[in-house]
Amino acid sequence: MAQGVLWILLGLLLWSDPGTASLPLLMDSVIQALAELEQKVPAANASHTASAWLLSASNSGPHNRLYHFLLGVQSLDAAELDPYPLSPELQGLTKAVAQHDVGEGREYGVVLAPDGSTVAVEPLLAGLEAGLQGRKVINLPLDSMAASREAGVTFPDVVAIAPDVKATSSPGLRDASPDVTTADIGPNSPDATTGCPDVQASLPDAKAKSPPTMVDSLLAVTLAGNLGLTFLQGPQTQSHPDLGTEGCWDQLSAPQTFTLLDPKSSLLTMAFLNGALDGVILGDYLSRTPEPRPSLSHLLSQYYGAGVARDPGFRSNFRRQNGAALTSASILAQQVWGTLVLLQRLEPVHSQLQCMSQEQLAQVAANATKEFTEAFLGCPAIHPRCRWGAAPYQGRPTPLQLPLGFLYVHHTYVPAPPCTDFARCAANMRSMQRYHQDTRGWGDIGYSFVVGSDGYVYEGRGWHWVGAHTLGHNSRGFGVAIVGNYTAALPTEAALRTVRDTLPSCAVRAGLLRPDYALLGHRQLVRTDCPGDALFHLLRTWPHFTAVSLRSLSTRSLPPACNRCARTASARPPASLPHVFSGNPGPAFAGHSAGNIPDPATSACVASAQPQTQPSLSFP
Repeated sequence: MAQGVLWILLGLLLWSDPGTASLPLLMDSVIQALAELEQKVPAANASHTASAWLLSASNSGPHNRLYHFLLGVQSLDAAELDPYPLSPELQGLTKAVAQHDVGEGREYGVVLAPDGSTVAVEPLLAGLEAGLQGRKVINLPLDSMAASREAGVTFPDVVAIAPDVKATSSPGLRDASPDVTTADIGPNSPDATTGCPDVQASLPDAKAKSPPTMVDSLLAVTLAGNLGLTFLQGPQTQSHPDLGTEGCWDQLSAPQTFTLLDPKSSLLTMAFLNGALDGVILGDYLSRTPEPRPSLSHLLSQYYGAGVARDPGFRSNFRRQNGAALTSASILAQQVWGTLVLLQRLEPVHSQLQCMSQEQLAQVAANATKEFTEAFLGCPAIHPRCRWGAAPYQGRPTPLQLPLGFLYVHHTYVPAPPCTDFARCAANMRSMQRYHQDTRGWGDIGYSFVVGSDGYVYEGRGWHWVGAHTLGHNSRGFGVAIVGNYTAALPTEAALRTVRDTLPSCAVRAGLLRPDYALLGHRQLVRTDCPGDALFHLLRTWPHFTAVSLRSLSTRSLPPACNRCARTASARPPASLPHVFSGNPGPAFAGHSAGNIPDPATSACVASAQPQTQPSLSFP
């Protein structure tokens, strides 16, 4: 039944005229389409798979060759289809979301999920299909390097990786293949391809000691193929493409247009990575769940809602943690490498791929996997300002002089209850911003970032602009607040892990925070109870916590740029603070009652300091 529903949903691509969706581009709309099909389609008619129709809609490109080969499907002509009718609105929706693409600063084939994240539908459906097929493993015949020129070619050794057993715990992908690490690449290059001297000379000499022996269909059609192909552009410059670019919807209540914050983004956008990772997680779950499997509409409703099988940890809010638990960097690197080898042997369409040796493919796989695991899986998910409906900055922001040496921890106090879903957290952000702007008279919400109990970080002033969070020290450090009152209780472990580990480590990696940064509670600098007794006592046990007096803090060695501000006249408006407001304004906000936090300018600012331009970052 599930495979038949996916087939028909994607088969409608061939019957629908091109156009835009009349329904809002929401995950709930996709689930609605699946539910309608599941009511109409008898299991006996499920004769084709979703991937067949996905490929039929576009017969060119390396991704389609992977779908053909690994999922065992062929292109079908529109005349062969006998689709069950969907409403015209749902047909338009399927046409709008089934193929992912990026062009002219916009992203296509993406929908807004209830958790506030944007998800590409194509890799999600590919992962579901691979899971429904039981996740096949293709053994690669490494003794023959000749590329096959037929898209329908099959290798003889195809085995199932996941038996039909109940998925109670999911070791899953960790058992999929042997490990490969960057250290496995040595100095020799016996398999170098002739005819491409520029490509060969672009990488250091290397020897692949553990060439890939198999490809996992689930990883290949979701993450591995796209990671490898995108990073093929990197060898000549030793740089990497922009990974995880976010974007803004035209509106949140009925979204139709998604505009990327970086118009030059690669295909590895935040939405694509979200959809691919969701496809891996749910595909693995389906492959380990015995018949009768849950309907796809029910599974997605749970995953993008309260949690699969009522497990609040098994939902889209925590996709990065769950994805990291399923596989390791070394296994993923092996899979990226193996998928590139497979694409090289199928009908090649990427000229640089044809010229790559085994050692160079291994290096590309290592680079891609390192960037993905560190900059995506290892970092917190941050909702940009446009996602929670931020109002524009009032006035001109002051740029920070990076990197900073301090991280200041706050609790919001009011709102006192932790926010546990996107709607409430976004409403809290808007309420705090209104209070800070309208009552306090500041230019913007004071905090650099705010951490919810929904698994997400919400961008306030962000990484590049002086905040209004810690009297006299706003230009020295980032102010991070956790929504709630933590005088007597502690935040969730997920929120604590974000503030303690993932947010600062990613800031250090991106050059925004010094490696020897000091972590301080708000009360150490200002006469206040913030961040609450319970939270502050816990902070004192964290590795970067620093017990300081105001006297010692004033003499602490800091970057030369600290305690300086730019000339107001020359400061530019914040290009990274777009204003897209939608939704209800949220409840009234009483405000942080402790600290008397001033506007960014402090007595330590030097009027003659020059402004710093905002650097480009791959930080998601």
